[in-house]
Amino acid sequence: MDHRSSRRPWLAPLSLCAVVALSACGSDSSDGSVTPQDAPTAESPATDLSIEVTDGRTTTWQLTCDPAGGDHPDAEAACAALESNGDKAVPTTPTDSVCTQIFGGEQTAVVTGTWQGKAVNATFSRQDGCEISRWDALTPLLPKIAEPSAQ
Repeated sequence: MDHRSSRRPWLAPLSLCAVVALSACGSDSSDGSVTPQDAPTAESPATDLSIEVTDGRTTTWQLTCDPAGGDHPDAEAACAALESNGDKAVPTTPTDSVCTQIFGGEQTAVVTGTWQGKAVNATFSRQDGCEISRWDALTPLLPKIAEPSAQ
């Protein structure tokens, strides 16, 4: 049997498909080089958050820091609040904490994205004293809630 006649004619098109598939993994730039889609750039901010606040209606803002930007109504102050109080306010309240049973309102917020280069998925409410403190520590990242007036 002649081994030359048993060549695999399908091998060349398969090799071509593999090359085409691999080249589709990145994006072409104007100079012809290919860069991966998920590669972080030097210009990427270490803080890039989505803030969703529900207080009878839902509002969503984007926030970046260093430099402050996005569509948050006060991006610079929000970044300053994260800088000064984020370490204590972003993490959830420890389960063994004793919290006053003061109800601060129905408002909730969800903050997702990256902060200081780390993934964030934090929820906020005003269900007790500990949660009210977390919320207030991040004002104006989260909106200031007016205290009910005594009548």
